[in-house]
Amino acid sequence: MKLSIFSRLLIGYTVVLLLMVAVGIYAILKLSQFTNVTRSILDIDNRIIEYEKKITDAFLSQIRSERKYIIMRDDDLYDRFLLARIDFVQYLSRLISIADTPQRRELLNRVKDYHIRYQSLFDEEVEYLRASKSYPQNRYQKEKEKAQGGITESLKTLTDSSQQNTYNKIKRLEETSASAQRMMIAIIIIALFSSIAVSLFITRGITKPLSKMIDKTKEVSSGILKGDLDLPSLPEVGELAKAFNSMCDKLRVLDRMKSDFFSSMSHELRTPLASIKEGTNLLLEGIGGETTEKQKRLLTIIAEESNRLIDLVNSLLDLSKMKAGMMTFAFVDTDIDQLINKAVLEIEPLCLARGIKLELDRVHDLPSIKTDSERILQVLRNVIGNAMKFTPNGGRVFVSPRLVNGNIEVRVSDTGPGIPEENLATIFDRFQQASISGSSEIKGTGLGLAIVKHIITAHGGRVWAESTLGKGSSFVFLLPV
Repeated sequence: MKLSIFSRLLIGYTVVLLLMVAVGIYAILKLSQFTNVTRSILDIDNRIIEYEKKITDAFLSQIRSERKYIIMRDDDLYDRFLLARIDFVQYLSRLISIADTPQRRELLNRVKDYHIRYQSLFDEEVEYLRASKSYPQNRYQKEKEKAQGGITESLKTLTDSSQQNTYNKIKRLEETSASAQRMMIAIIIIALFSSIAVSLFITRGITKPLSKMIDKTKEVSSGILKGDLDLPSLPEVGELAKAFNSMCDKLRVLDRMKSDFFSSMSHELRTPLASIKEGTNLLLEGIGGETTEKQKRLLTIIAEESNRLIDLVNSLLDLSKMKAGMMTFAFVDTDIDQLINKAVLEIEPLCLARGIKLELDRVHDLPSIKTDSERILQVLRNVIGNAMKFTPNGGRVFVSPRLVNGNIEVRVSDTGPGIPEENLATIFDRFQQASISGSSEIKGTGLGLAIVKHIITAHGGRVWAESTLGKGSSFVFLLPV
């Protein structure tokens, strides 16, 4: 099953969207991980270090008050000791509540036990002192120092652990950040190339058949009406190709009907036109009796129009034969100079009558070529006659044959009004005439240049037109040597 254009676009955009979503989800997860680690540092490690400093200060305050009380036995000093103990206990409770590892909880419980031991020793000393009893002061001092050392050591270990833990988390964040950066770059690159690949796949699937469609349309516009367009890549384009082929088939049928009609009509018209022409000539010769001058003028007009219609019929028949591939050519060695001279001599009287200067660039030693001389002469008559027809009175027509890259080039230039650029590509098509300003009075059938193109193509050459509006035109054809 072949996917439609809509399905391909939908799948392509879905793939790109999923890649973008994947990038977004990965980024969110990594940001969440960063947030959790940062919150852990702020809410646990930093607070532990902060409370450790406070609890150390409270404990040092207890020691100072305790030592002064032993010496001075002042109840105010004992009250200060109790206040410092309260602070110590509160801070210790908060530390225990935020401890997040068994090691930290163990250290804090050890601090708590040492502090209880230190507090009980001092309480016993206070009782001895208040009762004015003697007691082993050195032993108590050593025990208190042992408890104090245990608290200090445990708190120091806790601080070192928190700092190391913070450092490890920051280092892990750095490693995670580098890993995330590499992963993000990889995902972005994959997403970019995937998007490009999807876009190229979709675009290629659309532009390739369209290019074929454009080429086929150009063929149709040039008269090739083959319904052989095959575009199987996309269902919509496939349907378009079927409709296009159907159109070509119908156009080909219509073109055949038109050609058949013109061919039949030409055959049917040739006999009565020949009869009219011969009858007119007989009347002009006086076979049917004497004619007046006015009648002779009318008969002359009828004869001229009959000749024009016979030429039109012959052109239609020739074009039909050429299009059907039934035109035969007799290729013989031909002196192109002689053909050009003959065509120029035939048209020269008409040019003189209109004051048009017909010039020939006489080039000698042009090689002989294989041509159908009658058909090439027909080409020369059509091209030179066409140039003369569109050249105003007193103008100039210039014929220039020459050898160019192993081909004989014949260029016929005039000083007429020129041909619009948009007509240069179609002027050799059947029934096509350029819309030239100021030449509306010049009538033609649009068959002469079409016949020229068929004859030159049959000889393996090519023909084209060059023109600049207001400066004249040049018709050029090449014949291979």
